[in-house]
Amino acid sequence: MRFVHASDIHLDSPLRGLSNYEGAPADDIRGATRRALENLVNLAIDSEQEIDFLLISGDLYDGDWRDYNTGLFFAKQMSILEDANVPVFIVKGNHDAESQITKYLNLPPNVKVFSTSHPETIPLDDLGVAVHGQSFASRGVAADLARGYADPVRGLFNIGLLHTSAMGYSGHDECAPCSVASLTAKGYDYWALGHIHKRQEVCRPEGRDGMTPWVVFPGNVQGRHARETGPKGCTIVTVSDGEITTVEHKDLDVVRWYLCTVDATDAATPDDVMHRVQLSVEEKMAKAPEHLLALRVEICGSCSANPTLRTNTDRWGSQIRANAVSDQVWIEKVNVLTENENSDECADGWKELLDSISQIGNSPETQQALLRGLAELETRLPVELRTGEDPIILSDPAVVVRALPDVQQLLVSRLLGKEV
Repeated sequence: MRFVHASDIHLDSPLRGLSNYEGAPADDIRGATRRALENLVNLAIDSEQEIDFLLISGDLYDGDWRDYNTGLFFAKQMSILEDANVPVFIVKGNHDAESQITKYLNLPPNVKVFSTSHPETIPLDDLGVAVHGQSFASRGVAADLARGYADPVRGLFNIGLLHTSAMGYSGHDECAPCSVASLTAKGYDYWALGHIHKRQEVCRPEGRDGMTPWVVFPGNVQGRHARETGPKGCTIVTVSDGEITTVEHKDLDVVRWYLCTVDATDAATPDDVMHRVQLSVEEKMAKAPEHLLALRVEICGSCSANPTLRTNTDRWGSQIRANAVSDQVWIEKVNVLTENENSDECADGWKELLDSISQIGNSPETQQALLRGLAELETRLPVELRTGEDPIILSDPAVVVRALPDVQQLLVSRLLGKEV
């Protein structure tokens, strides 16, 4: 027996905010999650894979959307699976719990969406499997849903389908929290989790002890922004004689995000840095030749090229984009984080000025005065800079304090730079 475990499809969501970036391949990004879902369906009907059923552990959609074209596209893909006799089991997560699409769209009979009011157990007698699950009734679920799941069905391979923040992974909303210990104590053979967008094998058996189950987050099927880097896809599980023999990741994404960290240490000129950036970009292209790459470039390190880089970051960002012209690559953002090679010497020249900037972090009164000065500026920022996945929030003291070292570097660079 083989089944596919997928999660966090967030159908039709990747374009959010990215259309504001000049040069973004909007058509490719707009269709990325649809293509990833198509890849998932093609995998499930591939005769060589011999997939028996598909599990989707939450966040199929991305909220309370009323665009029925999204739902109709999903229904069409599920019909393809119905024609191939592939059952699909779904629990709603925090993002799609209140979706109008989910409430009113009729799905093919091969699709089972678990109840929001109580846990359910669906036996697949011909395969010797029992699937247990419960959907979110609303976005904010604070209870441990897994606690109410039924005991394992004797003689069957038991799967728990659950959307949860589990151990409280950072960077994700807390929902239906539970402990790994409580999951393993349930007595199931496999826990198909969703919500965490990075693939995690939370728990795996030590040998064939017959007690410890696999507990897996497959991650999302398609990265949606610069913090969701690397390959994205699903997990294929193979079971033989009631025991799991393989658990393997399968790529599904069509747009792949990478962070290109470029060490500019000891670079004498900006051209030296540009060369290093280009080598890093080409390295990423070679790693995923069949994907559209969305790259965030971060240049760091101490170098004598820093003053020139810092005095005109837009120029060098444009240069990097020009050097990387390719149908395969889109440079999402360029962050110049370099430092002066002789920063100590610079500090001696403007010690009082730089010290005064450093002290802002230690003085709440000074911070408040600075925030008042930034308040009007924040209202003038373009909306795309104040929203999205990486917003500039000038009203947040923590954001301002974190920016102080960068302010110092930028100030010194402008004072030293020949292009001021």
